[in-house]
Amino acid sequence: MQFNRIPLVPAAILKAHRVNEPGDTRFKAAARFLQSLWRDERGLPIGTHRSPKGKRRKVGSRLDAESAKQGGNFLSPDIAKLALRESVYREIGAVIEQERLWTNMLSSQPLCFNLFGWMKLDAEKANQFFRHLFPDYVAALQGIYFEHSPGRGNPAFTDDNSAFDVFVVCITPDGETGFIAIEMKYSETMAEPLAGLRPRYEELSRLAGIYKDPEAPALRGNPMQQLWREHMLSRAMIHNGLYSTGRFVVIHPEQNHQCRAGVNAYREHLVSADPQVSGFQVVTLEECIAAFRVIGDTEAADALHGRYLDFGKVEQAIFG
Repeated sequence: MQFNRIPLVPAAILKAHRVNEPGDTRFKAAARFLQSLWRDERGLPIGTHRSPKGKRRKVGSRLDAESAKQGGNFLSPDIAKLALRESVYREIGAVIEQERLWTNMLSSQPLCFNLFGWMKLDAEKANQFFRHLFPDYVAALQGIYFEHSPGRGNPAFTDDNSAFDVFVVCITPDGETGFIAIEMKYSETMAEPLAGLRPRYEELSRLAGIYKDPEAPALRGNPMQQLWREHMLSRAMIHNGLYSTGRFVVIHPEQNHQCRAGVNAYREHLVSADPQVSGFQVVTLEECIAAFRVIGDTEAADALHGRYLDFGKVEQAIFG
């Protein structure tokens, strides 16, 4: 990418590939186009999107029903099988939207499985990966879970249905039982619909002890509200004695400027940028892929890069 920028894809090219969505940001448009190119490379038929009014139209970043059924949205058959099993045995109350998981290539939900499925299936790989990314915090892993909450609707926590995309239980170098609670972002803008404010949020914001101003209005709106709620959920797990320590980690692509701005703004409200103090950390998708290379799994690294970050393919499509 020239100047380390995501290309601004001309509308005519987006239309030709059926990925022209007027509401897309620059990053989301390029990411949607990349998914369409990845689908075309593999000969997977284009899928459809249905509007709230029931109207259907072809969208290049969607898979057709048969390809979706065969696991085409995942980087390997084993990961597709894992996604099915996790979906079938998901926690009571857990929301795993089946259409997003199986047909929507742009969704961060299948990305969770494509990134962490390799490690759910290989404990030693998981240990190496997390020790590399969190050398000060992880000594060994005890489990990886998808769409996890300690208690949906439980007033001891956030009294709502908040959950983590991926939840990792670990042993720290000090021998404590800890966790890494992950919120995964790909093309999101951090401007998604807000949850209604609850009295428990106000209480937890004060009890957490991690905010410069627990009453700050900015925490209660976009782009920070979701981070505020999930970070407080992670702290409530410690306060309730479920774990000795924990970290809330946001993963997003470096080039997704909306996500980067959102997490940077959120970090400014914390009493400390040190994750050992605040329990908050940001990791880029690029760093995750680099970690696979460091531990010697070039197959996973190449597959993830080609699917989610190889914007050179987009540039080539623009300039021929």
